[in-house]
Amino acid sequence: MTSSPKRIVVTGIGATTPLGGTARDTWNALLAGESGASPLLQDWVAKWDIPITFAAQARVASSEVLERIETKRLDPSSQFALTAAREAWADAGSPDVVPERFGVDWATGIGGVWTLLDAWDTLRERGPRRVLPMTVPMLMPNGPAAAIEMSLGARAGARTVVSACASSTESIANAYEHLQSGLADIIIAGGSEAAIHPLPIASFAAMQALSKRNDDPATASRPYDISRDGFVLGEGGAAVVLETEEHALARGARIYAELLGGAVTSDAYHITAPDPEGSAAARAMIDAVTRAGHTMSDVAHINAHATSTPVGDIAEYKALYRVFGEAVHGIPVSATKASTGHLLGGAGGIEAIFTILALHERTAPPTINLTEQDPEIPLDVVTSPRDLGKGDLLAISNSFGFGGHNAVIAFRTY
Repeated sequence: MTSSPKRIVVTGIGATTPLGGTARDTWNALLAGESGASPLLQDWVAKWDIPITFAAQARVASSEVLERIETKRLDPSSQFALTAAREAWADAGSPDVVPERFGVDWATGIGGVWTLLDAWDTLRERGPRRVLPMTVPMLMPNGPAAAIEMSLGARAGARTVVSACASSTESIANAYEHLQSGLADIIIAGGSEAAIHPLPIASFAAMQALSKRNDDPATASRPYDISRDGFVLGEGGAAVVLETEEHALARGARIYAELLGGAVTSDAYHITAPDPEGSAAARAMIDAVTRAGHTMSDVAHINAHATSTPVGDIAEYKALYRVFGEAVHGIPVSATKASTGHLLGGAGGIEAIFTILALHERTAPPTINLTEQDPEIPLDVVTSPRDLGKGDLLAISNSFGFGGHNAVIAFRTY
């Protein structure tokens, strides 16, 4: 005899992004239609003749938030993670929880790329004795999860997902499963990325994935627009505190929304290109909703992956149409990477927060820079904050990554 599923709720949020240094500042800037993209002023842009001269950089530097020793001993990806997790934990009321019942499910797409490449430069230019002894701990992809669990005292496990741009969404889906299975009472989940470095930019540019609008960064990310030409690289981190409803109610926690679970599938198609038919992406959406006991007709809002690439946006639309049919044209869709840029492995974390707040405040956030919608993608795209109405609302957040990784999570108003 199996026990009935636990209800899993969101009790805390935290973020540091190109739109703001906190989750609330980020949300307010998103609703205001701001762009986080700006010119790159670092000297390495000219030194290496980097073809793309802008990105969506974190609005608040980690050095303004963390102790100096923390910024010295943590890769930027871990710095963003720690900043977001501490905010989320404080937002949840800094729960008094048994450490062995408190876990971390974190994610990154690339990990400590700054640490790795800086150390390589040091080795080549100054020799092995000048390589910092903390290099390996700083570059490890699990470094952010480790920083969080050590800072907050989580002993129920600190797991790391690396699934490209689906990473954070997968970490939240995993957290749901870990709470359901009884491995913990409360989990911090999310992801972070810090890859605004000349090498990743050069590589993404070489594969024609980045927007080339060097003259106008703020309008460069244009999901669904007929003139879209690639994504804008972003950085930052986002965290959500998840716990069983029983645990949350027992401590009198404020609840933002209910996490209904998630689903993960894979395309088995191509290392970078999405399956143009979107069959596996569609299955992830269907599984995320049906496993929660809902039907696709219950979905009232979608936070789309929508990177602003010519191929990717079309593929996601085909997946959405495969799932919803003509009904998809009546569902409000937000493409928030237009404002934040693409945080790679951290994208799903901040977009989960946007989905949670959309439900909590019953307001779908806007998609900026959509001036002429691609007729091949006839979605109901939200271009100014929109009231989602009353009643019980269900929303999904989509994330798809290189390697054919698909992850979808579903939330409901509480």
